[in-house]
Amino acid sequence: MGDVVQMHFSTVDYVIFVVLLVASAGIGLYYAFSGGRQRTTQEFLLADRSMRCLPVSLSLLATFQSAVAILGAPSEIYTHGTQYWFLGCSYFLGLLIPAHIFIPVFYRLRLSSAYQYLELRFSKSVRICGTMTFIFQMVIYMGVVLYAPALALNAVTGFDLWGAVLAIGLVCTLYTALGGLKAVIWTDVFQTIVMFAGQLAVIIVGTHQAGGIAEVWRKAQNGSRISGLDLNPDPLERHTFWTLGVGGIFLMLALYGVNQAQVQRYLCSRTEKEAIMSCYAVFPCQQIVLTLGCLMGLVMYARYGEESPLDQGYVKSNDQMVLYFVMDVLRDLPGLPGLFVACLFSGALSTISSAFNSLATVTMEDLIKPHVRPMTEARATLLSKMLALAYGLVCLAMAYIASLMGSVLQAALSIFGMVGGPLLGLFCLGMFFPWANSTGALVGLASGLVMAFWIGIGSFVSRMSASTNQKATNLIQALYSLSYMWYSAHNSATVVVVGLLVSFLTGPWKEKDLNPGTIYPVLGNLLFFLPERYREKLCCVTPLEDNVSHLNSTKQNPVSNTAFLLPL
Repeated sequence: MGDVVQMHFSTVDYVIFVVLLVASAGIGLYYAFSGGRQRTTQEFLLADRSMRCLPVSLSLLATFQSAVAILGAPSEIYTHGTQYWFLGCSYFLGLLIPAHIFIPVFYRLRLSSAYQYLELRFSKSVRICGTMTFIFQMVIYMGVVLYAPALALNAVTGFDLWGAVLAIGLVCTLYTALGGLKAVIWTDVFQTIVMFAGQLAVIIVGTHQAGGIAEVWRKAQNGSRISGLDLNPDPLERHTFWTLGVGGIFLMLALYGVNQAQVQRYLCSRTEKEAIMSCYAVFPCQQIVLTLGCLMGLVMYARYGEESPLDQGYVKSNDQMVLYFVMDVLRDLPGLPGLFVACLFSGALSTISSAFNSLATVTMEDLIKPHVRPMTEARATLLSKMLALAYGLVCLAMAYIASLMGSVLQAALSIFGMVGGPLLGLFCLGMFFPWANSTGALVGLASGLVMAFWIGIGSFVSRMSASTNQKATNLIQALYSLSYMWYSAHNSATVVVVGLLVSFLTGPWKEKDLNPGTIYPVLGNLLFFLPERYREKLCCVTPLEDNVSHLNSTKQNPVSNTAFLLPL
């Protein structure tokens, strides 16, 4: 294994790393000075609704395939075995439901921001609360995503920590603020290819050095790293088939169903059909990404066995282990470590740029436009660019705060589950339950967020305290021990249940009083066996097509001062 030494980059590695940054910035500048030159908010924030299926699907994939996942998944497999792979079972429903329920509703309403939906369905106050929750979620997540790869890189190669953070943060801010959503999507496509190339290089070389794939598998089996199907229904177990395959669906829905970064991708597609196809195309790509992460973890195990670099003292945390392994495997192949680091930072760039763009969009559409007098396109576009720039600087500040946090993959996913869950619950409450009113929505969202942070912070504190190994003795301790994969499901269910209870107590709404097109008749479809008159009393029965055609024919515009009904 050699001495405990820091491994260093060769000149070729630095060149490859710089080429990634320059190419990303170049794509941004190209879209800043070509085509419509980002002169309208429609082009800057929604790419003129002109994107095709392939770039959109790769961008959807790249947005949450961040450096956190590239570093986290292999070390998870190395430490705990292949159980994590069952997360792939959740992708099927986790992408099918957005494709056939959320996309049709959002696309047909011709929205610019997902949170416009909340005003159409509930009220302006619900929209503002939803927007603020999303901003909070993404700002925290951005910090983790930017800081994680820089820290690992610094620990393993001595690459300047804050130099890397600043380089990534500033390049990202530059091309997002200049090139708008088109630049973000096309850089995502480029960065996805770099991500695949980097991971493949490591797996191929590592497998070759370990003596072939059969040898890797044999060693993993001997070390009991190949997990069978664990059907233990206990929700307190960290990873079982149920926590990953079922709990994961809710995490996927929070990401691919209602997160503005992804909804914006759907809305920038040429047609609704292309938006749905791009969601379908993500499915095989997600499976490939997950499989690559698992393979890398197994190759790591074949190389180190039980003597992990962490136990040997070569690295300080799980997140650094993958980079140490990469530098160890590729040390005699100049250029390839640089390719992997480029792959890692591609993950960070694609996630952060999407965050900047979606944050600029919601701030503009949900917080500024409805509350100021109408402004010219040029002024609105300039303001959107300034917002993207401002969020870039906020992200750098958050990276500093993230430097004070602990283990990365779980922290990022927990924040997503903690805040993404209540937001998912809020959209489900509005879309599936016609009786829900705006009071119910506000109280539901608040209780979901309180529950989320109570469990999230409680579990963190109880892990830190000495009594971590005792089995849950009471309900509160059991809640704290809940698997982090169930956070999204638990918190979204809280919002729906509380929201419905409050709505019934304060006077439920009727379907005919609501804006057409804001309800998806899921209950009407599920209860198809009941007579029509009972279904009408119980739930929504109007098909979505009828609702939206009615909306477009009457040209109602309940959202003041926003680009609600854009020219069809």
